[in-house]
Amino acid sequence: MANSAIVQKLWNYCNVLRDDGMSYGDYVEQLTYLLFLKMTDERTKPPYSQPSIVPAEYSWPALISKDGSELFEHYRKVLEELGGKKGLLGLIFGKSQNKIQDPAKLRRLIVDLIDKENWSMMSSDVKGDAYEGLLEKNAQDLKSGAGQYFTPRELIRTMVDVIAPEPGDKICDPACGTGGFLFLSHKYIIEHYPNMTKEEKRRLKEDTFKGWEIVQGTARVCAMNLLLHGIGGDKKMPIIVSDSLAGDPGERFDIVLTNPPFGKKSSVTIVGENGKVSKEKEIVERDDFWATTSNKQLNFLQHVKTLLKPNGRAGIVVPDNVLFEGGAGETVRRKLLHECDVHTLLRLPTGLFYAQGVKANVLFFDRKPASETPWTKKLWIYDLRTNKHFTLKTDPLQRKDLDEFVQCYNPSSRHDRKPTWSEKNPDGRWHSYDYEELISRDKASLDIFWLRDESLEESDKLPDPGVLAQEILEDLEAALEQFREIAEDLGQESRK
Repeated sequence: MANSAIVQKLWNYCNVLRDDGMSYGDYVEQLTYLLFLKMTDERTKPPYSQPSIVPAEYSWPALISKDGSELFEHYRKVLEELGGKKGLLGLIFGKSQNKIQDPAKLRRLIVDLIDKENWSMMSSDVKGDAYEGLLEKNAQDLKSGAGQYFTPRELIRTMVDVIAPEPGDKICDPACGTGGFLFLSHKYIIEHYPNMTKEEKRRLKEDTFKGWEIVQGTARVCAMNLLLHGIGGDKKMPIIVSDSLAGDPGERFDIVLTNPPFGKKSSVTIVGENGKVSKEKEIVERDDFWATTSNKQLNFLQHVKTLLKPNGRAGIVVPDNVLFEGGAGETVRRKLLHECDVHTLLRLPTGLFYAQGVKANVLFFDRKPASETPWTKKLWIYDLRTNKHFTLKTDPLQRKDLDEFVQCYNPSSRHDRKPTWSEKNPDGRWHSYDYEELISRDKASLDIFWLRDESLEESDKLPDPGVLAQEILEDLEAALEQFREIAEDLGQESRK
């Protein structure tokens, strides 16, 4: 069956179920359970002939032999029983529920849509792209809140292109969401190294990737996404469901690529004896961290440094406050500039993320061995924010918008870079700053601009009213988020 036909089938059926009030997220979950059962059954037949990890009474043949209320009851039992298992079955089926209320529609989904295809024989691009499309739709549905787990794929592609993973690299995402960084790194290696040995291919599939995800439902979707893209297998998935900030896992990686969750500082709700509710900040105290703070993004930045092998490479999406915040923020920046080679900063425009009110950047650095002299010699900054306007629906970021950045980054020879900014070319977006300049700035702030903002000076250069309104909304939401945190801090201070 042609690629587009498969995608169309999956989408059309989603629309049928949406008429019953089912969300994209619910649909993706039900598809995940059923696809897993079907693909596990396919693998028991030639050419794979693998033993099934699903007990026979809960397998695909047992499910497809039933109809009506009997099917309904059996499907509920399958989800319940497999959800209680350990390992991969527990990861896929943990806390699962049947959200399809009409037995006839459930039967149609099982028989007409999923059973008709041989998913294991289908190329991973086809089935992966179909599933990805549904995940993106779900991220766009703001009510679902799934946008916070979905990083725009064009941004991930760019980060992977400049980090340039190779066979043999161990790659990690400590906040993996739906798995975008992992499967796009996998895709990059396959496309750039077509002549891998059998052993290299096995290692790529089974031993290259590792992801942590704190939310069970998101981890389930991530595991399925990786399976469909050819990563992991029936026995083992490289996903751990836990809070990756809780401690040092001990494992080290060649590459860490991640977009940690934005938003609130970590906090735990506590109900006192008198029934009074208060929030207590979750301050992460770890021996391997430079600073103790409740700022989740600063903690992730320190965690990423821990996860890297010496000379390991990282690309991490960070909100603006990580670049300029005082206190722990300043400590972390000064330590990072000294102990790592912080070589590149990509300033991102607004309008890229499904999570609202986010002004973000990508920080690229290499971990280095201990040294008395600082490892960072020069930080190169690419400003994709000033005078750039994107919106998720009408003018989304495309890979070609990042071509100049990739060219300037020069992945094949990173130490041979040329600025595009000069006094003769004041509109150049690529500019470098020496370590001494950075460290002497107030709080060692990396929040650096040099381009003229045209919209402040020339009214005819203003973007469309819709884009302007969206940018104002994002600025207000970002400010509101900061005020919330200040108010929470002040509230806690006054109660002490």
